[in-house]
Amino acid sequence: MSDIEIAQQATMRPIVELARERLGIDAQHLIPYGHYKAKLELDYIDSLSANPDGKLVLVTAINPTPAGEGKTTTTVGLGDALNRLGKKALLALREPALGPCFGIKGGAAGGGYSQVVPMEDINLHFTGDFHAIAVAHNLLSAMIDNHIHHGNRLRIDLRQISWKRVIDMNDRALRNIVTSLGGVPNGFPREDGFDIVAASEVMAILCLSTSLDDLKTRLGNIFIGYTWDKDPIFARDLNAHGAMTAILKDAIKPNIVQTLENNPVFVHGGPFANIAHGCNTVLATRSALKLADYVVTEAGFGADLGAEKFLDIKCRKAGLKPDAVVVVATVRALKSHGGVAVKALQTENLQALDKGFVNLQRHLHNIRSEFGLPCVVAINHFHTDTDAEIQLLKQKVEALEVPVEICTHWANGGAGAEDLARSVLNLFDSAPNHFSVLYRDELPLADKLRTVATRLYGANDISLEPRAKIQLEIFDQHYRHFPVCIAKTQYSFSSEPKLLGAPSDHTLNIREVRLSHGAEFIVAICGTMMTMPGLPKTPAAEMIDVDSEGRISGLF
Repeated sequence: MSDIEIAQQATMRPIVELARERLGIDAQHLIPYGHYKAKLELDYIDSLSANPDGKLVLVTAINPTPAGEGKTTTTVGLGDALNRLGKKALLALREPALGPCFGIKGGAAGGGYSQVVPMEDINLHFTGDFHAIAVAHNLLSAMIDNHIHHGNRLRIDLRQISWKRVIDMNDRALRNIVTSLGGVPNGFPREDGFDIVAASEVMAILCLSTSLDDLKTRLGNIFIGYTWDKDPIFARDLNAHGAMTAILKDAIKPNIVQTLENNPVFVHGGPFANIAHGCNTVLATRSALKLADYVVTEAGFGADLGAEKFLDIKCRKAGLKPDAVVVVATVRALKSHGGVAVKALQTENLQALDKGFVNLQRHLHNIRSEFGLPCVVAINHFHTDTDAEIQLLKQKVEALEVPVEICTHWANGGAGAEDLARSVLNLFDSAPNHFSVLYRDELPLADKLRTVATRLYGANDISLEPRAKIQLEIFDQHYRHFPVCIAKTQYSFSSEPKLLGAPSDHTLNIREVRLSHGAEFIVAICGTMMTMPGLPKTPAAEMIDVDSEGRISGLF
């Protein structure tokens, strides 16, 4: 059966009943969205502050390939497995972006028998969080143009407005546009563009905010451009942040759903890890840590992106410290990094597996040596994996003195990840944890970028295009203390998507630098990375349909 067919056969429990029974949350603290989704009230979250924190487990992966890695699936399987072992465990996941569901990536609620449900709702409109973020973002855009139309009291320089518009859809035609055409009643024409909602700074702000007041302050701090005198202008100068916060007053509340095995899950926030910081909300993670003994969360794409940003941005900002890391890999994906074409991945190829192993090896080095964290490798098993391939991969991981487990959670749910759960539990007591962020706050921004590039990516250095160099010098004068958020291809350690494996001696090309003043980080856009994806030649949308009874098909 397909993922959606498995999800549609699930026996879900009413979420209010499940939250009360498993988490001790009474109904008055929940806002139900139908029978199987609910939001958690902020005042209840505040009441949890005296509770001790549980253990935090981060799930990350090798660089993704068309072969698939199954990071979210493994996260769900591990959470279910811990509960099967009698542990009180909670998952804290991101919300899928709507655009990629219709593009090439598909959904992001897990797969097989390790899924979060209701799967269709989560992958489509869910509780409206993405819609609210888009509206709040675009309200600020509208207020900027309206201010200019009505006299431009702030003397905004139309040539230096950095705030774009957003839409939750992959639409390359909107990357660069001209607005306000049609004469005087429509304002002053200017260049503009759209990003996808998952790349919006409002999304990043929502995910890093710790309260409604913090959210409003951060929204007010959004940098939108410069005056004619080159003074910075912020959203608060337009008095936009109050209305933006009002739009987001419910979106900031964490969402609770469940796995196929009826274990509660927080699914909240959804920034991309290749163009944003790639983690679920701080509020959801902190709430989960107060409600459970073990919290399993994930960070987007490979460890060079999602895990690095989780550790260097989210943990730095929120005061979090992971207790263990799971690195997900597949035989198929490592063979892909070893040069095997997608169509040939089902054929045993030990030489390619051996060659592609360097990708996993570098990620393990980064997690253990650069960040000082204990880790375990989860081999997400595919039916095409041969015994010889599995044995070779296990031997190579064990030679690095890293525990490794074969996982069959896609086919067997939590039961297929119990060995992984036991290994994770063992790490808490047997492996040292010397976690530290990669760079100091006071380091110059260029040196922060260089540190990530050389120590994690294997680069010789960074190269700054002229525009990026000027931007970085300006931002370094005032925002040197901000962490950096590198936006690059997810497929490679480099800024070149086709450099697979573990390339070294390359240069990380940075073409543009953006200030996310409300989120409090600096975004460096590398190579040809786009903050508005496009649809593939045959988008997944062509396969999605709904019958006369409202039953969806083709969503994966």
